Amino acid sequence: MKRKILLTFLIAVLSVASYSQSKKKTYNIRTIAFYNVENLFDTINDPRKFDDDRTPMGKDKYTSKVYWDKIDKLSKVISEIGLENAKTSPALIGVCEVENMAVLEDLVASDKLKDSYYGIAHYDSPDERGIDVALLYQKRYFKPISQSKHPLYLYDDGKRDYTRDQLLVSGLLDGELIHVIVNHWPSRSGGEAKSRPKRNAAAEVNKKIIDSLQKIDPAAKIITMGDLNDDPDSPSVKDILNAKEKKANVKRETGLYNPMADMHRRGLNTLAYRDGLNLFDQIIFTQPFLEDDFDSYRFYKAGIFNKRYLITESGQYKGYPFRSYSYNTYMGGYSDHFPVYIYLIKEKK
Repeated sequence: MKRKILLTFLIAVLSVASYSQSKKKTYNIRTIAFYNVENLFDTINDPRKFDDDRTPMGKDKYTSKVYWDKIDKLSKVISEIGLENAKTSPALIGVCEVENMAVLEDLVASDKLKDSYYGIAHYDSPDERGIDVALLYQKRYFKPISQSKHPLYLYDDGKRDYTRDQLLVSGLLDGELIHVIVNHWPSRSGGEAKSRPKRNAAAEVNKKIIDSLQKIDPAAKIITMGDLNDDPDSPSVKDILNAKEKKANVKRETGLYNPMADMHRRGLNTLAYRDGLNLFDQIIFTQPFLEDDFDSYRFYKAGIFNKRYLITESGQYKGYPFRSYSYNTYMGGYSDHFPVYIYLIKEKK
């Protein structure tokens, strides 16, 4: 009798365990990324742009062979970001330092990316270097609703200093409305302190875009990403955007969280210049991505995509990103920046 009772009890326990295993939660995982692709120009001289160096007869000796090798290398990187966990390349990836729509079309049509069926959101910017920002999106996951460009007006001695527009794309990520802003803020040319007001102005434009979206919907899910040419603790990011390092300090749904701030504090970087390490490439987002339930897309984790093949292995620049050009010489690398990414997850029903 005791054996029968014990056997019945064990069967009941095993049944509960089996049921629990069958009810184990599973999640959709989407990768959101950003990549400064380091001067992705075509080989054609455009008289409206300062692209003379990036032509076959220019200083860089930028031939078709070099161009297609760079396309192949960049497509390899993009195809692998988030692949380990999401099992596909990024659902969304912002890029900067692209010359025009044509180079983006070549990039998404490359062998390593063509099966991802990327769409492109892009505008020509008035930037004096002739470089733009863009957003690539996998059409099976993201459906754009609207896109707009937001210029940054800067002046030196009454003369306009032309720079990159900020790109806003709103759309449905697996049916869920999100807004993405892609940035490439003014460089530190002339020195960090002297050029700081330009990046502060860029942050003001960015904050204005975010505020306008939150005025319509305070709980809007907004991601702002880019090469900010500032670190997470710079005034433009820490004070003007008011992006917080710790989740607990993001107290309102309109607040911003910057997962790259903790990385920067721990000494991680996305680029190196003259022995200085910086984390200019950042992905920042609003508080609704931090909620505890996973009925809709929430933040899971952030990272820097710095695989070994992206790192210079020897010489003066050992440990730096393995860039494509150095002193007008093609190095056969990828970019002078590492990409960054975040994972968003949502419980499967």
